[in-house]
Amino acid sequence: MLIAALALAGVAALIHIYIFYMESVAWTGERARRTFGTSPGEAQATRALAFNQGFYNLFLATMAVAGIIAFGSGAATVGATLLFASSGSMAAAALVLLVSSPDKRAAALKQGIVPLLSLIILALSLMP
Repeated sequence: MLIAALALAGVAALIHIYIFYMESVAWTGERARRTFGTSPGEAQATRALAFNQGFYNLFLATMAVAGIIAFGSGAATVGATLLFASSGSMAAAALVLLVSSPDKRAAALKQGIVPLLSLIILALSLMP
């Protein structure tokens, strides 16, 4: 079960790296504007905010990758701590999006289900 939790955490990290790219690198591009539903003017006006938000997603992904590496290196306590913090934050942020913007339900589920499953499986795999 631990392997499944680590694999799901890796997928969650990849999703959040992609979100980083969309928000911090490609924000004003046509694909990002279509994905996030912004006009060229809105994208330009919110560029700095999206850039910053994208880095939050990158840092969450980095923490998840560090947790996976820690587990692989035999530091299970460090790995579990990093994965609970990163996946928990990812899932919590998705919940905030879901509650605050119900029209963005699909996006919230896309970014929140995988880390939530990782959390659940990780917790179950660490139970005695």
